[in-house]
Amino acid sequence: MNNIAYIALGSNIGDRETYLRQAVALLHQHAAVTVTKVSSIYETDPVGYEDQAQFLNMAVEIKTSLNPFELLELTQQIENELGRTREVRWGPRTADLDILLFNRENIETEQLIVPHPRMYERLFVLAPLAEICQQVEKEATSAETDQEGVRVWKQKSGVDEFVHSES
Repeated sequence: MNNIAYIALGSNIGDRETYLRQAVALLHQHAAVTVTKVSSIYETDPVGYEDQAQFLNMAVEIKTSLNPFELLELTQQIENELGRTREVRWGPRTADLDILLFNRENIETEQLIVPHPRMYERLFVLAPLAEICQQVEKEATSAETDQEGVRVWKQKSGVDEFVHSES
């Protein structure tokens, strides 16, 4: 497994934490993926379509032998398995998995753009990512994050807590 990728995860329907845990476990259970780092979980205000519940967001680092497009397919399979529907852009969802970084590659196709095009505009992505990724400078202090509707909801406690959870 020679590729390193960073994935943002979010949920704002139902048992949000359970959906995040299941998504991390499903990533880790794939034969070509190992989850190596997990961030804290943040509770965040919705962005874009604001008439919906607050999100829980986090990020993970993985090592994988998948190429970026195979990883995209896997993340979409996990979203579907967890009941994701796409009815409203930026709307409510059980699970949302976005590839933020893949090695140090720049990819721009109709299906996939890496680095994620709005990553640096979104504190709900940057705050958890900065915890686990040395490539990303922490662009906000905790106080600034709280002011932007992004709050630590649950401190990270390690990969094992997620990859060994029941799905």
